[in-house]
Amino acid sequence: MGRKPDAMSEAEQHEGGCLCGAVRYRLSGALRPIFGCHCRQCRKTSGHFVAATAIKRERLSILEGEDKIGWFESSPGVRRGFCSVCGSSLFWDRASLPVVAIMAGSIDEPTGLSMNSHIFMAYKGDYYEIGDGLPQADER
Repeated sequence: MGRKPDAMSEAEQHEGGCLCGAVRYRLSGALRPIFGCHCRQCRKTSGHFVAATAIKRERLSILEGEDKIGWFESSPGVRRGFCSVCGSSLFWDRASLPVVAIMAGSIDEPTGLSMNSHIFMAYKGDYYEIGDGLPQADER
């Protein structure tokens, strides 16, 4: 069983956006700790690996530039959201899940978040090592 968020975490709000400022969003509620995804698709999308958090879909509000969000279906039922002006990676969205992943680097600081794990290590690039001591999983 998961722990029930306290009133403070339910009241949390974060904002973020893309590099050029065309897209701005608000996250209302507690965010999951950040995970690093080293799968091939995330590496190709970001240029390295993706660091992301997640929030319930209904707690993500687009404040500005909804028409500037481009979506790419990277695999069946999964789409990746990015700024169509500057190319910043913003979201990872699997239609069958109740949450949407938010690229951690797009969230305004201070985030109050920290990384807690690495996933898809079986696919990580051969040019770097992970030595932060966090749990690593070959798959999800």
